[in-house]
Amino acid sequence: MQIQRATALLIALSGGYSVAQQTNPDIPHPLPPQPERVTVYSDGSGAIPPTLLPINLPPVPSAKCKQKMDGKVQLSVIVDAAGKPRDLWFLRAQGNDLDKLALQIASAERFTPGTNGGAPVAFAQSLEIGLQACVIETTDASGAISYALQLRSEPAQALSPPIKPPKEAVLTSGDSWSDSAERPRRTERVGGKVSGPIPLIYPDAQFSDEARRAKYQGICLVSLIVDRNGMPEDIKIVRNLDHGLGLKAIEAVNKYRFKPAMKNGEPVPVFVNIEVNFKLY
Repeated sequence: MQIQRATALLIALSGGYSVAQQTNPDIPHPLPPQPERVTVYSDGSGAIPPTLLPINLPPVPSAKCKQKMDGKVQLSVIVDAAGKPRDLWFLRAQGNDLDKLALQIASAERFTPGTNGGAPVAFAQSLEIGLQACVIETTDASGAISYALQLRSEPAQALSPPIKPPKEAVLTSGDSWSDSAERPRRTERVGGKVSGPIPLIYPDAQFSDEARRAKYQGICLVSLIVDRNGMPEDIKIVRNLDHGLGLKAIEAVNKYRFKPAMKNGEPVPVFVNIEVNFKLY
């Protein structure tokens, strides 16, 4: 019996992009502002940890639910001195849309900040979010059908001490899509001060029926950006395979989850290439 298996290899952690500009050497150009580093406290430091404030989310009627999706997602978070979640990334993920939902919930959370000597401080925590959600079908004015993932009950949440918390960090927004308001977004290159992203979930890609019948195999090269939350985005095929295997590679890579790349203690988006190897054993 033949076994079809697709494995992935994170390669060529390089790329990104740069813009060449003509400059006048006689005119001084200001250096970009350096991100601010803060001291991060954690359990055992003598500081008082933050507490999670309650949230009220209306449940979705079960009659509208097309498909139930349940699971737990665990995130690393730094609660800043204002009680806002910062530097969110995965410790344990599901590899489906529950991960995005957990990030949306966590980025909207508010806390009473941790304190040290009575003063509010940044504090590292692990946030576990238990989710009970369902796929909802909606129809717009033109009759087009779309699907969305919504909660059918309030999430069960718990804070706990993280493993190996940082002593210092550069605080970024709790979500990747709002960081452009703080600083212009830039995709980094891995190397030097930029560490590569670490895969946490990397499911095998599935063979298409057509490729299985044809006993077709090969390596598909996929490029993507791993954002500062550890989510894949902007997935593109660099070297394709026939019989629908390129699409199967994209489906698999879309489920990947990472610990994000880091630069001087700050999570940063990076460009990576991934080889997805479809092989018959």
